[in-house]
Amino acid sequence: MNSPLQHLLDNNRRWSADLTREDPQFFSELAKQQAPKYLWVGCSDSRVPANQLLGLAPGEVFVHRNISNLVLHSDMNCLSVLQFAIEVLKVEHVLIVGHYGCGGVKAALDGQRLGLIDNWLRYIGDTLEKHQAQMEQVSPSLRHARLCELNVIEQVANACHTTVVREAWDRGQELTVHGWCYGLEDGHIHDLGTDVNRFDALEASYQRAVGQLVSAA
Repeated sequence: MNSPLQHLLDNNRRWSADLTREDPQFFSELAKQQAPKYLWVGCSDSRVPANQLLGLAPGEVFVHRNISNLVLHSDMNCLSVLQFAIEVLKVEHVLIVGHYGCGGVKAALDGQRLGLIDNWLRYIGDTLEKHQAQMEQVSPSLRHARLCELNVIEQVANACHTTVVREAWDRGQELTVHGWCYGLEDGHIHDLGTDVNRFDALEASYQRAVGQLVSAA
């Protein structure tokens, strides 16, 4: 009897066969080790697949995803991913990637009550309150997009403040934290101008990125 998800299993077999035809050694080499240069911290949204957006093959991006791409000091899952990626895999770039049209950000912006997740989205509410003066200067039609961007910038700062990232910098490891936002409507990734490769550069990078958003209001 076929599985009710047989179509997905069939897709998997076709995908595997296609890759094997292109490179007969692909899976045997992939199974030996992973050595990605990038850690992607993104949203769980099904429309934002990391490897495809970057045009990279399996094994080239280490991925962590959660609702609205948050990096929280209380989230042991995210911190554990950070530590493994940085200390074991030796990634060189941490990509904090939000996306325009994010449902979690919209819920925080509109003050929606969704249940348990409200506690998680409260962190975005904090960002909204922190940047309230700027948000009031933004056209109502653009506020959702602006909060998506501000959320990414805040998560870059959060990542840079973690002991994992700071200790990597202290021991001289090459590591840069970046903030990006992905557009669902055109498939383009937008660089928010936060590229931090040492802790003492964080504040200037943060102020520059937020300032660019202010000037664009």
